[in-house]
Amino acid sequence: MKDLALHILDILQNSVTAGATLIKLQIDEIPDNDEYQVKFTDNGKGIDAEMVKHITDPFFTTRSTRKVGLGLSLLKQNAERTGGSIRVHSQPGIGTEVVAGFGYSHIDRLPIGDIAGVLALTVSSCPEIEFKYTHHTPQGTFVFDTAEIKDTLCDLAISNPMVIAFMKDLIRDNLKEIKAS
Repeated sequence: MKDLALHILDILQNSVTAGATLIKLQIDEIPDNDEYQVKFTDNGKGIDAEMVKHITDPFFTTRSTRKVGLGLSLLKQNAERTGGSIRVHSQPGIGTEVVAGFGYSHIDRLPIGDIAGVLALTVSSCPEIEFKYTHHTPQGTFVFDTAEIKDTLCDLAISNPMVIAFMKDLIRDNLKEIKAS
């Protein structure tokens, strides 16, 4: 994958497929510690400990439509390429947490990509799910919470094209303000 937004899209889709009703994404940029961390948390169906052991194996998948599961294995590869790592914690019936750490200054750290587009389109296609995206940088913190967005929409659907454009602009503008990399 060419950027982190594509990895994020893949993990968000996993959470949606797992039946999550709340999905949290947190990105922490800590250049002073040379850390860039992406954390996903959901309240989906979760997975058992045996499956967690194999979850980053590219030839392991629970899907019957294909025999490989590349999402987490590619995320792990990209994290390790920068001196980072990936950690997966899950409990059946409770949910899953995936934390990917990257070397902040490493030349191989992928750019964030179109995170605004990924989030706006994912949110608009899953209106029943609550999403919360928090992004921390040394210059500030941005929080995007669909519960707040939905409260201000009145009669507009979150899938309305005007709302999608608004969400993209909101995310992009706020990420620029906190100087997200």
